[in-house]
Amino acid sequence: MDTKNTYLNLIDRVEAQVDKLPRLSEKQLNFKAAGHPNTIAWNLWHAGRVLDAMIAPVAGTEQAWDTQGYREKFGLGDAAEGTGFGHTSADAAQIVVNNKEVLVDYIKVGLENLRAFVNTIGEQQWDEIIGEFHGKPERRQDRISLVIVDSLQHIGQAAFLAGAPHNK
Repeated sequence: MDTKNTYLNLIDRVEAQVDKLPRLSEKQLNFKAAGHPNTIAWNLWHAGRVLDAMIAPVAGTEQAWDTQGYREKFGLGDAAEGTGFGHTSADAAQIVVNNKEVLVDYIKVGLENLRAFVNTIGEQQWDEIIGEFHGKPERRQDRISLVIVDSLQHIGQAAFLAGAPHNK
């Protein structure tokens, strides 16, 4: 399997994990397990924001956050201007979303945009330096890997929280 098809397969696996999330009430989406501020809603919002905000610039596209009205659909104001990286407990607590479908739709738009971008990358382009990350050169492949791993991690955390006995 070549690099492109490997990444397309990984994107499909992320989407499959999103599709497995159960039906969740507003209370379940925003429940703070053991008082931790990263709720199911925060984890899914963060996964969507990272997909959108970190891929759009390297793909040469606009963020769906702006172009498809997700900023308004979420209605979170200034609390949602970043991606969630570096959020304090107080910042994370401001991410309250009562509609799972908006969260899932945003992630799926991000995955579709990532899929479209990956389909444009030639075999020789994966190792091209696209910028810096934490003071080190960042290759196109590094960025895509980071986004996919982060998505899987936070969607997995959301799934864990959804299945926890205290969140029923």
